[in-house]
Amino acid sequence: MSEGIRIGVLVSSKGNKLQAIIDACKTGVINGRVVFVCSDNPDSYALTRARQQNITAFVVDYEAIKQMIRREPDKLPLPADCDLDRVMASQKVFDKSREDLMFRLKTRLIAEGQMLRQMAAHPFDLLVLSGFIRKLTPYFIDKVNSGYPTPRIMNMHATLCPAFPGIDGYGQTLRHGCKIAGCTVHFVDYGVDSGPIIGQYAFKIDADDTFDSVKKKGIKLECSVYPKCIGLFAERRLRLRENQKGRTVVDILHYCKLGMDEAVFDY
Repeated sequence: MSEGIRIGVLVSSKGNKLQAIIDACKTGVINGRVVFVCSDNPDSYALTRARQQNITAFVVDYEAIKQMIRREPDKLPLPADCDLDRVMASQKVFDKSREDLMFRLKTRLIAEGQMLRQMAAHPFDLLVLSGFIRKLTPYFIDKVNSGYPTPRIMNMHATLCPAFPGIDGYGQTLRHGCKIAGCTVHFVDYGVDSGPIIGQYAFKIDADDTFDSVKKKGIKLECSVYPKCIGLFAERRLRLRENQKGRTVVDILHYCKLGMDEAVFDY
């Protein structure tokens, strides 16, 4: 087996899914390896997980950047190649005042510029969001995807998209009275949890379930299925096409083993 794909991971929290990805690379579920882990949270345990595995780990502290911008608005410049007007026109966000939107975008763009500079030292084929709470701008998404035929940023969302985009997916599902919860693996686009869907996985909500029990079920499922979807990317089995409604969808190609050779085909 070859070395496989190089995976970068962005993470904000404990890194449960990161650990599942690292383990899946070791067992062969993913033909690849994690080459770096970046967190916006200096206290994220995911950084410790990475360093324990001798994986490069670094921090881009969004909150520190935000505070510096408040104190000295002009001290941290935007990335030199960033077209702010284009980002403003492309960014799909919930309603905000222009002043608030500008502040949020400036914070994100400066942080993303720092992130891209550090990531440049560690070439990657796929960037995986693993509980990363920051919304990525069109500038960052385009920089990662530029020159490649398929998207290169993958995310796991804690609902069955398109239901309940944004944070607290399991909480939103439970409060709405849903009988089924689940998670969605998708490629990242300019919207909020709205990119082309790779896979969706569901579980039943029982009458005595609480938020904690639903979240526990969900995280267990996420840690199982996320590596499998990354594995499909590593095997080049994800194909994008436009459906009859003009929406980009993902088809999964299937392997057919013929003696010593393998062919990839679609049903």
